[in-house]
Amino acid sequence: MIYPLLILNILLLVCGQTLWKIGLKNKTLAFTFDSIINLIFNPYILCGVLLYGVATLIWLYILSKSDLSLVYPLQSLCYVLALFVSIFILNESVPTNRWIGVGFIILGSFFIGIK
Repeated sequence: MIYPLLILNILLLVCGQTLWKIGLKNKTLAFTFDSIINLIFNPYILCGVLLYGVATLIWLYILSKSDLSLVYPLQSLCYVLALFVSIFILNESVPTNRWIGVGFIILGSFFIGIK
């Protein structure tokens, strides 16, 4: 039961980050009152915050049922999913060194997930 929730948590976190990135596209962040208000009420930012809130509630449940030493390293799979989202949704290019790093994350997650 924990693994499906962990996958859902990962999906929510990456979707939230993606919405934040989209919400910040073509925006310059200035620490002025107007800039902060516009940022807070940006629909993409708001949806990202909502997804993060739901992900946090799921994460608290996961932590109550599992060892942190198991689930926290597995959550690093967020980086793997974010890489693919960056390519296919945000049209970013990914250099070789990041692919190598993601390979290590996948390998490490595999070993951590083995019972």
